[in-house]
Amino acid sequence: MQFLKRAYHRFTDLVHEFAKFGTIGAIAFVLDLGLFNLLNVVMGIGVLSSKVGAAVVATTFAYLGNRYWTFRHREQSGLGREYFLFFLLNGIGLLISLLVLGFTEYTLKLSDPISTNVANLIGVGLGTLFRYWSYKRWVFLEATEPIPTELPAIKQDR
Repeated sequence: MQFLKRAYHRFTDLVHEFAKFGTIGAIAFVLDLGLFNLLNVVMGIGVLSSKVGAAVVATTFAYLGNRYWTFRHREQSGLGREYFLFFLLNGIGLLISLLVLGFTEYTLKLSDPISTNVANLIGVGLGTLFRYWSYKRWVFLEATEPIPTELPAIKQDR
């Protein structure tokens, strides 16, 4: 019976964590897509440069949201370490998007807004799968001690 109880709690915790990750990701996605189209379609900046610019803004938002909301219950292993790893892993996620965009633009010779947006969506989707797995594995680590749900009692000296 204890096994089922632990499995239930683990599953519900995972669902809640994934829902928060998805919410932050959805907002970051809107930022990424909006900025990508603003830079590429409206301002005429190249597809790869537009993607890099949009990704930097969306990644910064995603770091803050994931650190202080999605994974706040996980151990904080140092802001510098987390920040470095987060952006390194996002760089790999960005590389995945850039490969899809570059393939569409330069190999398939499809540079219209619909083709670049479809390629962007595919790249973001593949990059998101990689990022979720890698954040849990290397950035936002499991807490080694349970995080208290209440403030500790204050001892009064008399």
